[in-house]
Amino acid sequence: MKAVKNGKFILPNERGNFFISTEKILTFGEKIISLENSTNAEEIIDAQGNFVSPGFINIHIHGCAGADTMDATPAALKTMCEFLPTAGVTSFLPTTMTMPLDDIKRALKNIRDCKNFGGAKILGANVEGPFISEKYHGAQDKKSILCADLKIFEEFFDVMKIITFAPEELDDFKFIDACNEKNIVPAIGHSAATYEIATAAIERGANHITHLFNAQTGLHHRKPGIVGAAFDSNATVELISDNVHVAAATQRIVQKIKPRSEIILITDSMRACGLGDCESELGGQKVFVKDGVARLADGNIAASVAPMNDVVKKFYHNTKISIPEVVELATKNPARRLKLYDKIGSLEVGKAADILIFDEDFNIKAAFVDGKNFFAPIKKSRLLIET
Repeated sequence: MKAVKNGKFILPNERGNFFISTEKILTFGEKIISLENSTNAEEIIDAQGNFVSPGFINIHIHGCAGADTMDATPAALKTMCEFLPTAGVTSFLPTTMTMPLDDIKRALKNIRDCKNFGGAKILGANVEGPFISEKYHGAQDKKSILCADLKIFEEFFDVMKIITFAPEELDDFKFIDACNEKNIVPAIGHSAATYEIATAAIERGANHITHLFNAQTGLHHRKPGIVGAAFDSNATVELISDNVHVAAATQRIVQKIKPRSEIILITDSMRACGLGDCESELGGQKVFVKDGVARLADGNIAASVAPMNDVVKKFYHNTKISIPEVVELATKNPARRLKLYDKIGSLEVGKAADILIFDEDFNIKAAFVDGKNFFAPIKKSRLLIET
């Protein structure tokens, strides 16, 4: 049994909103045991005034540290699981791409088989495509786009948590119904849908938007598009707040329009995340990374290379919301979207001991997953551990 003391604990209040308490000691094993002002734990970790929060949950990530979900190997997912706690991520959805169907299925089988790696926990799969629009394929392979048919993934319903589709390509909205029946979040994205079509899809139950603004119809005063439908509804929206995919001013606009509970910060990162400037690959296409921006050979922006703690930090600085508020966007909100908030997403007794310690600049000092410390530079920075 361990305990963390002398921290700025980010906790939910009686209304569920996160706030800071400095009068707690967090005691935990695999789960959180207590939040009192005393403990009989064998190991005491002195947070030295740093923030203590639930672990970040990244629901849209293709890769990092040289590995990619579409590699479809245990080694690739192991690399991701081991790297992600250094960026504050304690659980995630490895995300597939629009590629040949057999490749997607191999990746989904690999995700299912590798759920119990150490490090960040794999919660299931985010399936980005192949049921998307050719016009807004973005960095996805347009040659592999298919007509929407959920049955082709029938053997993987147990591992699929989110699937991106273009509603304007559907003959009817029964696809949305089928997704919700299987507890798979139908997400609008890579789509040329009009405001009217997007709104109808949201009202039918597709109330989640894949990386808002990117690879979809934008907001125009006479054609509100998918972005307008997102703003005019209660749909949750993913936001790549890396200041590359979505500008700082645009992030502020989203924060002013959407309730905080409907914004989820993601990285959408690729295998080059964490590698600095380099030549890399995404979905079989060459990608060139320079100064923190990844571009395809034609110059178009590809996936992000930002780590999770960086997108959280940028949204915090850009919007000037509080640290507890921005933490909600990377913890509580994704957990609620996946219907897992009873298990993860906040520091509450009985929930998984997925715990971060980070400083005011969002540098990760420690990351615990199910109570095990998978990232501990705190020892090197003289943060006290008493036994």
